[in-house]
Amino acid sequence: MAKDSIDELMSIGIDIGKDTFHIVAFDPDGQLVMRKQIKRLALVATFEKLPRCVVGMEACLSAHFVSRTLRKMGFEPRIIPAIYVKPFTKGQKNDYNDAEAIAEAALRPNLPVVPEKSQEQLDLQALHRVRSRLVSRRTATINQIRAFLIEQGITVRKGLRALKNSFETILEERKDEISPRMRTILIGLYGDWLWLDDRIETVSKEIELISRTEENCVNVMTIPGIGPMISTAMVAAIGTGEAFGRGRDFAAWVGLVPRQFSTGGRTVLGRITKRGSRYLRMLFVQAAKVILMRTNRWPDFSFGDWLAKAAERMNRNKLAVALANKLARMAWSILRNKTAFDANRDEIAIGV
Repeated sequence: MAKDSIDELMSIGIDIGKDTFHIVAFDPDGQLVMRKQIKRLALVATFEKLPRCVVGMEACLSAHFVSRTLRKMGFEPRIIPAIYVKPFTKGQKNDYNDAEAIAEAALRPNLPVVPEKSQEQLDLQALHRVRSRLVSRRTATINQIRAFLIEQGITVRKGLRALKNSFETILEERKDEISPRMRTILIGLYGDWLWLDDRIETVSKEIELISRTEENCVNVMTIPGIGPMISTAMVAAIGTGEAFGRGRDFAAWVGLVPRQFSTGGRTVLGRITKRGSRYLRMLFVQAAKVILMRTNRWPDFSFGDWLAKAAERMNRNKLAVALANKLARMAWSILRNKTAFDANRDEIAIGV
Protein backbone atom coordinates (compact mmCIF):
# COMPACT_ATOMS: atom_id res chain seq x y z
CA MET A 1 0.00 0.00 0.00
CA ALA A 2 1.32 3.45 -0.86
CA LYS A 3 2.53 5.50 2.06
CA ASP A 4 0.42 8.56 1.25
CA SER A 5 -2.75 6.46 1.68
CA ILE A 6 -1.96 5.77 5.34
CA ASP A 7 -3.58 8.55 7.35
CA GLU A 8 -3.60 6.95 10.79
CA LEU A 9 -1.91 3.96 12.41
CA MET A 10 -2.58 2.13 15.64
CA SER A 11 0.70 0.20 15.96
CA ILE A 12 3.82 -0.75 14.08
CA GLY A 13 5.93 -3.85 14.67
CA ILE A 14 9.61 -3.94 13.75
CA ASP A 15 11.57 -7.14 13.41
CA ILE A 16 15.13 -5.88 13.85
CA GLY A 17 17.83 -7.57 11.79
CA LYS A 18 21.50 -6.95 11.25
CA ASP A 19 21.14 -5.20 7.88
CA THR A 20 17.39 -5.09 7.25
CA PHE A 21 14.21 -4.35 9.21
CA HIS A 22 10.81 -5.91 8.50
CA ILE A 23 7.90 -3.58 9.28
CA VAL A 24 4.22 -4.44 9.75
CA ALA A 25 1.58 -1.80 10.56
CA PHE A 26 -2.07 -1.92 11.71
CA ASP A 27 -4.67 0.81 11.33
CA PRO A 28 -7.12 1.77 14.13
CA ASP A 29 -9.57 -0.90 12.89
CA GLY A 30 -6.96 -3.60 13.41
CA GLN A 31 -6.45 -4.13 9.67
CA LEU A 32 -3.01 -4.91 8.28
CA VAL A 33 -2.11 -1.93 6.08
CA MET A 34 1.64 -2.26 5.53
CA ARG A 35 4.24 -4.97 5.14
CA LYS A 36 7.63 -3.67 4.16
CA GLN A 37 11.32 -4.53 4.28
CA ILE A 38 13.79 -1.66 4.64
CA LYS A 39 17.52 -1.25 5.04
CA ARG A 40 18.81 -0.22 8.44
CA LEU A 41 20.07 3.11 7.10
CA ALA A 42 16.58 3.90 5.75
CA LEU A 43 14.95 3.75 9.19
CA VAL A 44 14.64 7.50 9.76
CA ALA A 45 13.58 8.30 6.20
CA THR A 46 10.89 5.60 6.29
CA PHE A 47 9.37 6.58 9.63
CA GLU A 48 9.35 10.30 8.83
CA LYS A 49 6.54 9.53 6.34
CA LEU A 50 4.44 7.51 8.82
CA PRO A 51 1.82 8.77 11.31
CA ARG A 52 3.00 8.82 14.93
CA CYS A 53 1.85 5.76 16.89
CA VAL A 54 3.01 2.92 19.13
CA VAL A 55 6.05 1.09 17.75
CA GLY A 56 6.93 -2.31 19.17
CA MET A 57 10.23 -4.17 18.91
CA GLU A 58 11.79 -7.18 20.59
CA ALA A 59 14.53 -6.70 23.17
CA CYS A 60 17.66 -7.43 21.14
CA LEU A 61 20.87 -5.86 19.88
CA SER A 62 20.37 -2.20 18.86
CA ALA A 63 16.78 -2.15 20.20
CA HIS A 64 17.63 0.69 22.60
CA PHE A 65 19.28 2.69 19.81
CA VAL A 66 16.23 2.25 17.56
CA SER A 67 13.92 3.13 20.46
CA ARG A 68 15.76 6.37 21.23
CA THR A 69 15.79 7.32 17.55
CA LEU A 70 12.05 6.80 17.13
CA ARG A 71 11.22 8.55 20.42
CA LYS A 72 13.02 11.68 19.21
CA MET A 73 10.79 11.57 16.11
CA GLY A 74 7.62 11.55 18.21
CA PHE A 75 6.77 7.84 18.19
CA GLU A 76 5.99 5.79 21.29
CA PRO A 77 8.48 2.88 21.21
CA ARG A 78 8.00 -0.20 23.37
CA ILE A 79 10.76 -2.78 23.84
CA ILE A 80 9.17 -6.16 24.55
CA PRO A 81 10.91 -9.30 25.89
CA ALA A 82 10.87 -12.05 23.28
CA ILE A 83 9.15 -14.46 25.68
CA TYR A 84 6.05 -12.22 25.65
CA VAL A 85 5.96 -11.90 21.85
CA LYS A 86 5.95 -15.62 21.14
CA PRO A 87 2.26 -16.25 22.12
CA PHE A 88 1.14 -13.77 19.43
CA THR A 89 3.00 -15.48 16.57
CA LYS A 90 0.74 -16.99 13.92
CA GLY A 91 1.71 -19.51 11.24
CA GLN A 92 5.27 -20.39 10.36
CA LYS A 93 8.16 -18.38 11.69
CA ASN A 94 9.37 -15.69 9.33
CA ASP A 95 10.34 -12.04 9.65
CA TYR A 96 6.94 -10.63 8.66
CA ASN A 97 5.04 -12.93 11.04
CA ASP A 98 7.44 -11.95 13.82
CA ALA A 99 6.86 -8.24 13.10
CA GLU A 100 3.09 -8.79 13.10
CA ALA A 101 3.27 -10.56 16.47
CA ILE A 102 5.35 -7.68 17.87
CA ALA A 103 2.81 -5.12 16.63
CA GLU A 104 -0.03 -6.97 18.37
CA ALA A 105 1.93 -7.50 21.60
CA ALA A 106 2.83 -3.79 21.75
CA LEU A 107 -0.84 -2.88 22.25
CA ARG A 108 -1.39 -5.06 25.32
CA PRO A 109 -1.70 -2.64 28.27
CA ASN A 110 -0.44 -4.99 30.99
CA LEU A 111 2.44 -6.52 29.06
CA PRO A 112 5.83 -5.90 30.77
CA VAL A 113 8.24 -3.87 28.65
CA VAL A 114 11.98 -3.31 28.88
CA PRO A 115 12.93 0.20 30.06
CA GLU A 116 14.84 2.17 27.46
CA LYS A 117 18.52 2.40 28.41
CA SER A 118 20.51 5.59 28.12
CA GLN A 119 23.90 5.65 26.41
CA GLU A 120 25.58 5.85 29.85
CA GLN A 121 23.80 2.66 30.94
CA LEU A 122 24.83 0.86 27.75
CA ASP A 123 28.44 1.95 28.26
CA LEU A 124 28.43 0.68 31.84
CA GLN A 125 26.77 -2.57 30.78
CA ALA A 126 29.44 -3.02 28.10
CA LEU A 127 32.17 -2.67 30.74
CA HIS A 128 30.60 -5.44 32.81
CA ARG A 129 30.22 -7.72 29.81
CA VAL A 130 33.84 -7.18 28.80
CA ARG A 131 35.00 -7.94 32.33
CA SER A 132 32.81 -11.04 32.54
CA ARG A 133 34.26 -12.34 29.28
CA LEU A 134 37.83 -11.69 30.44
CA VAL A 135 37.22 -13.46 33.76
CA SER A 136 35.72 -16.45 31.92
CA ARG A 137 38.69 -16.56 29.56
CA ARG A 138 41.14 -16.36 32.47
CA THR A 139 39.39 -19.27 34.20
CA ALA A 140 39.61 -21.32 31.00
CA THR A 141 43.32 -20.52 30.68
CA ILE A 142 44.04 -21.53 34.28
CA ASN A 143 42.09 -24.77 33.86
CA GLN A 144 44.06 -25.56 30.71
CA ILE A 145 47.35 -25.02 32.52
CA ARG A 146 46.22 -27.37 35.30
CA ALA A 147 45.10 -29.98 32.76
CA PHE A 148 48.43 -29.93 30.93
CA LEU A 149 50.33 -30.21 34.24
CA ILE A 150 48.20 -33.18 35.32
CA GLU A 151 49.02 -34.89 32.02
CA GLN A 152 52.66 -34.57 33.08
CA GLY A 153 51.84 -36.11 36.47
CA ILE A 154 51.99 -32.77 38.31
CA THR A 155 49.08 -31.64 40.50
CA VAL A 156 48.66 -28.30 42.25
CA ARG A 157 46.28 -27.61 45.14
CA LYS A 158 43.10 -25.67 44.47
CA GLY A 159 43.11 -21.93 44.13
CA LEU A 160 44.31 -19.34 41.66
CA ARG A 161 47.00 -18.00 43.98
CA ALA A 162 48.44 -21.44 44.72
CA LEU A 163 49.04 -22.12 41.03
CA LYS A 164 50.47 -18.67 40.34
CA ASN A 165 52.91 -18.85 43.28
CA SER A 166 54.17 -22.30 42.38
CA PHE A 167 54.19 -22.12 38.57
CA GLU A 168 57.79 -20.97 38.07
CA THR A 169 59.01 -23.35 40.76
CA ILE A 170 57.30 -26.27 39.02
CA LEU A 171 58.92 -25.42 35.68
CA GLU A 172 62.33 -25.25 37.33
CA GLU A 173 62.19 -28.24 39.67
CA ARG A 174 60.29 -30.57 37.32
CA LYS A 175 62.06 -29.65 34.09
CA ASP A 176 63.17 -33.25 33.60
CA GLU A 177 59.51 -34.37 33.55
CA ILE A 178 58.25 -31.64 31.20
CA SER A 179 59.24 -31.73 27.53
CA PRO A 180 60.69 -28.56 25.96
CA ARG A 181 57.63 -28.14 23.73
CA MET A 182 55.20 -28.50 26.63
CA ARG A 183 57.30 -26.02 28.62
CA THR A 184 56.95 -23.48 25.81
CA ILE A 185 53.18 -24.05 25.69
CA LEU A 186 52.82 -23.58 29.44
CA ILE A 187 54.90 -20.40 29.46
CA GLY A 188 52.73 -19.00 26.66
CA LEU A 189 49.56 -19.79 28.60
CA TYR A 190 51.02 -18.20 31.72
CA GLY A 191 51.73 -15.05 29.70
CA ASP A 192 48.09 -15.02 28.56
CA TRP A 193 47.05 -15.34 32.19
CA LEU A 194 49.14 -12.34 33.28
CA TRP A 195 47.81 -10.26 30.37
CA LEU A 196 44.24 -11.13 31.30
CA ASP A 197 44.94 -10.16 34.93
CA ASP A 198 46.08 -6.71 33.76
CA ARG A 199 43.03 -6.24 31.52
CA ILE A 200 40.62 -7.31 34.26
CA GLU A 201 42.26 -4.96 36.74
CA THR A 202 42.03 -2.05 34.28
CA VAL A 203 38.32 -2.61 33.60
CA SER A 204 37.61 -3.17 37.31
CA LYS A 205 39.27 0.13 38.22
CA GLU A 206 37.14 1.94 35.64
CA ILE A 207 33.98 0.37 37.07
CA GLU A 208 35.06 1.29 40.60
CA LEU A 209 35.69 4.89 39.54
CA ILE A 210 32.17 5.12 38.10
CA SER A 211 30.69 3.66 41.30
CA ARG A 212 32.29 6.44 43.37
CA THR A 213 30.96 9.24 41.16
CA GLU A 214 27.44 7.94 40.45
CA GLU A 215 25.01 8.92 43.23
CA ASN A 216 22.77 5.88 42.80
CA CYS A 217 25.75 3.53 43.04
CA VAL A 218 27.00 5.26 46.18
CA ASN A 219 23.61 4.79 47.85
CA VAL A 220 23.35 1.11 46.90
CA MET A 221 26.87 0.44 48.21
CA THR A 222 25.75 1.38 51.73
CA ILE A 223 24.08 -2.05 51.90
CA PRO A 224 26.31 -4.67 53.59
CA GLY A 225 28.01 -6.97 51.11
CA ILE A 226 27.35 -4.78 48.07
CA GLY A 227 30.28 -3.07 46.37
CA PRO A 228 31.14 -1.43 43.05
CA MET A 229 30.38 -4.49 40.89
CA ILE A 230 26.81 -5.06 42.07
CA SER A 231 25.89 -1.38 42.33
CA THR A 232 27.10 -0.50 38.82
CA ALA A 233 25.67 -3.68 37.29
CA MET A 234 22.30 -2.91 38.84
CA VAL A 235 22.27 0.71 37.64
CA ALA A 236 23.31 -0.42 34.16
CA ALA A 237 20.50 -2.99 34.07
CA ILE A 238 17.53 -1.12 35.55
CA GLY A 239 18.54 2.53 35.88
CA THR A 240 16.53 3.97 38.77
CA GLY A 241 14.32 0.87 39.07
CA GLU A 242 11.13 2.59 37.92
CA ALA A 243 10.20 -0.41 35.76
CA PHE A 244 9.36 -2.38 38.92
CA GLY A 245 6.50 -1.58 41.25
CA ARG A 246 8.16 -3.11 44.32
CA GLY A 247 11.30 -4.89 45.44
CA ARG A 248 9.63 -8.28 45.15
CA ASP A 249 9.13 -7.71 41.42
CA PHE A 250 12.82 -6.90 40.99
CA ALA A 251 13.85 -10.03 42.94
CA ALA A 252 11.55 -12.07 40.69
CA TRP A 253 13.14 -10.52 37.59
CA VAL A 254 16.60 -11.44 38.87
CA GLY A 255 15.34 -15.01 39.37
CA LEU A 256 15.67 -15.23 43.16
CA VAL A 257 12.10 -16.33 43.94
CA PRO A 258 10.70 -19.90 44.10
CA ARG A 259 9.20 -21.43 40.99
CA GLN A 260 5.47 -22.03 41.41
CA PHE A 261 3.58 -25.22 40.57
CA SER A 262 0.26 -24.07 42.00
CA THR A 263 -3.22 -25.21 40.97
CA GLY A 264 -6.64 -25.69 42.51
CA GLY A 265 -5.89 -23.33 45.38
CA ARG A 266 -2.89 -25.43 46.45
CA THR A 267 0.41 -23.53 46.46
CA VAL A 268 3.49 -25.58 45.64
CA LEU A 269 6.87 -23.82 45.58
CA GLY A 270 10.01 -25.32 44.10
CA ARG A 271 13.54 -24.17 43.42
CA ILE A 272 14.30 -20.61 42.34
CA THR A 273 13.23 -19.68 38.83
CA LYS A 274 16.68 -18.54 37.62
CA ARG A 275 14.94 -16.24 35.17
CA GLY A 276 16.11 -12.78 34.17
CA SER A 277 19.63 -11.53 34.71
CA ARG A 278 21.96 -14.43 35.43
CA TYR A 279 24.87 -12.04 36.00
CA LEU A 280 23.07 -9.97 38.66
CA ARG A 281 21.77 -13.13 40.34
CA MET A 282 25.32 -14.48 40.62
CA LEU A 283 26.58 -11.22 42.12
CA PHE A 284 23.82 -11.03 44.73
CA VAL A 285 24.38 -14.66 45.79
CA GLN A 286 28.12 -14.01 46.10
CA ALA A 287 27.41 -10.96 48.27
CA ALA A 288 25.12 -13.05 50.47
CA LYS A 289 27.80 -15.71 50.94
CA VAL A 290 30.30 -13.06 52.01
CA ILE A 291 27.89 -11.83 54.70
CA LEU A 292 27.24 -15.39 55.89
CA MET A 293 30.97 -15.89 56.49
CA ARG A 294 31.06 -12.96 58.95
CA THR A 295 28.65 -14.02 61.66
CA ASN A 296 30.17 -11.55 64.14
CA ARG A 297 28.83 -8.67 62.02
CA TRP A 298 25.21 -9.87 61.90
CA PRO A 299 24.08 -7.95 65.04
CA ASP A 300 25.22 -4.69 63.39
CA PHE A 301 22.70 -5.04 60.55
CA SER A 302 19.02 -4.15 60.71
CA PHE A 303 18.26 -7.58 59.24
CA GLY A 304 20.61 -9.34 61.68
CA ASP A 305 17.81 -10.83 63.82
CA TRP A 306 16.05 -12.20 60.75
CA LEU A 307 19.31 -13.68 59.49
CA ALA A 308 20.10 -15.37 62.80
CA LYS A 309 16.65 -16.98 63.00
CA ALA A 310 16.76 -18.03 59.33
CA ALA A 311 20.16 -19.67 59.88
CA GLU A 312 18.59 -21.98 62.48
CA ARG A 313 16.06 -23.47 60.06
CA MET A 314 17.78 -23.31 56.64
CA ASN A 315 20.79 -25.04 55.17
CA ARG A 316 23.68 -22.90 53.96
CA ASN A 317 22.76 -22.71 50.26
CA LYS A 318 19.09 -22.00 50.86
CA LEU A 319 20.03 -19.31 53.39
CA ALA A 320 22.38 -17.69 50.86
CA VAL A 321 19.60 -17.48 48.25
CA ALA A 322 17.11 -16.12 50.81
CA LEU A 323 19.60 -13.46 51.86
CA ALA A 324 20.38 -12.63 48.22
CA ASN A 325 16.65 -12.11 47.68
CA LYS A 326 16.51 -9.73 50.65
CA LEU A 327 19.59 -7.83 49.44
CA ALA A 328 18.05 -7.44 45.99
CA ARG A 329 14.82 -6.07 47.42
CA MET A 330 16.67 -3.63 49.68
CA ALA A 331 18.88 -2.53 46.79
CA TRP A 332 15.83 -1.77 44.65
CA SER A 333 14.22 0.22 47.47
CA ILE A 334 17.35 2.31 48.00
CA LEU A 335 17.77 2.87 44.28
CA ARG A 336 14.14 3.88 43.80
CA ASN A 337 13.92 6.14 46.86
CA LYS A 338 17.41 7.65 46.49
CA THR A 339 18.39 7.08 50.11
CA ALA A 340 21.07 5.22 52.04
CA PHE A 341 20.76 1.88 53.82
CA ASP A 342 19.41 2.15 57.38
CA ALA A 343 19.25 5.95 56.99
CA ASN A 344 16.21 6.28 59.30
CA ARG A 345 17.78 3.93 61.82
CA ASP A 346 20.93 6.05 61.95
CA GLU A 347 18.92 9.23 62.42
CA ILE A 348 17.03 7.69 65.35
CA ALA A 349 20.29 6.46 66.90
CA ILE A 350 21.83 9.96 66.96
CA GLY A 351 18.59 11.65 68.00
CA VAL A 352 17.88 13.50 64.75
